Amino acid sequence: MTTIAELPPGFADKVLSAQSTFRSVMDAMARPGSVRRIVPMAGSPAPMMRGTAAIALTLFDHDTPLWLDARISESSDVVKWLKFHTGAPAVQDPSIASFGLISDGALLPSLERFALGTNEYPDRSTTLILQVESLDAGRSFELRGPGIDGVAMLLASFKPFDLFERLRFNEALFPRGIDVVLVADDAVAAIPRTTRVVSKGS
Repeated sequence: MTTIAELPPGFADKVLSAQSTFRSVMDAMARPGSVRRIVPMAGSPAPMMRGTAAIALTLFDHDTPLWLDARISESSDVVKWLKFHTGAPAVQDPSIASFGLISDGALLPSLERFALGTNEYPDRSTTLILQVESLDAGRSFELRGPGIDGVAMLLASFKPFDLFERLRFNEALFPRGIDVVLVADDAVAAIPRTTRVVSKGS
């Protein structure tokens, strides 16, 4: 059994690393489909990727309940690491989660189960952090919407294969809805609820 002392470390420089990671995530949200790199690295117990660990250290705290997929929740090292470094409470009910941490897209539940926000407080929705195989190879996707000048293209390989089809339910929910951050090792791309995605092929 891994002790607290044996867990991978967090940021070496908490303030500067958190600021840098925050900028990368916010840039990705502001420019949907663009791939950003997370430079500050932190130790990350498997199956959590390095980029996911950096995002967790930056965005999670004791006021941000987390929903963990089965693969992560079964990893005692990840659960300990998250609790020790962020203090964020893990919850069983995805409808009250501020963030959903998905290491295996095949385990992603129905998006309607997560918090969708309200018309008065649309920010009270779940942001999904979804680990993917690649953000520079795979299927080609055409993105349109706020933050995009015309059309943006995203190359990505991920599960579930119908993720973007599932996200179309955001159209009827606006201003409510689900935002998604895709992570492939140290690369991130965001699909905000206002983005419309079309698959262009394999």
